[in-house]
Amino acid sequence: MAIEKAMFGAGCFWGVETTFRAVPGVVNTTVGYAGGHTKNPTYEEVCTDLTGHAEVVLVEYDPEKVSYEQLLEVFWNCHDPTQLNRQGPDVGTQYRSVIFAFTPEQREAAEASRERLERSGRYSRPIVTQILPAPEFYPAEEYHQRYLEKRGLRSCHL
Repeated sequence: MAIEKAMFGAGCFWGVETTFRAVPGVVNTTVGYAGGHTKNPTYEEVCTDLTGHAEVVLVEYDPEKVSYEQLLEVFWNCHDPTQLNRQGPDVGTQYRSVIFAFTPEQREAAEASRERLERSGRYSRPIVTQILPAPEFYPAEEYHQRYLEKRGLRSCHL
């Protein structure tokens, strides 16, 4: 089984991780930080909004069971991609909507899916999701991994 990786930022990583873990074909998820300038940032540093990192979920998946395009659909449906640097009550650049592509094919697929969604008329505001090459990924502290699952929760939104 050849496992592939995808990386998404869609607000607070707790709920995003739970969403992706439920997708058949996803074999592992790790929450962490990516896209900033600080090496090995801590959660507290990322929360200052000064490191430049986004809260992200690294998704490992079996492409024979779930396609990257299907993961993109999950991404678009689990947050509001028209909100700049926020999701719901969470505000700051660490909550930005971002797709970090590992390959040129992922980038092309992400851009095509964003264009389709923009043309669909689903949103009255423009989509602000960034699509960028995958930078270095820093796993979040252990207490953040499977945070909601460890607490018997399905979501963290009110």
